Amino acid sequence: MERLEDQIGWYDRKSRLNQRWYKRLKFMVMISAVLVPAVATAEWGRPFAAGLGVLIAAAEGLQQLNQYQSNWLSYRSTCEALRHEKYLFLALAGPYAASAKPESLLAERVEALVSQEHAKWVSTQEASKKPSDREAL
Repeated sequence: MERLEDQIGWYDRKSRLNQRWYKRLKFMVMISAVLVPAVATAEWGRPFAAGLGVLIAAAEGLQQLNQYQSNWLSYRSTCEALRHEKYLFLALAGPYAASAKPESLLAERVEALVSQEHAKWVSTQEASKKPSDREAL
């Protein structure tokens, strides 16, 4: 049960962190994109418009590099699945109702969920590598 609580806490924290970063970056991009045409029309505003363009490119690059949105959604999904297992176990419902060893079943199911999340993360990392990066390995 301690491991389950630890994993729920970790996925909950990471989900919130990734959500905050994603929303901050998207907000920055939206505001910058709205301001570009407004400041670009003035002679004095052209350097600011260029700076806003750089800010937009950097924010989008960070989002693509760190995958904040997909991590947020994936971590939230895993957190909720772990909570679901916890509540089923505490109520001795679902697969735990007929189990002779509900604690062992809980451990197996929790580890399966965590392993599944880890496997998704690894495959995402592998998919995001350039072909030349994979060949170097």
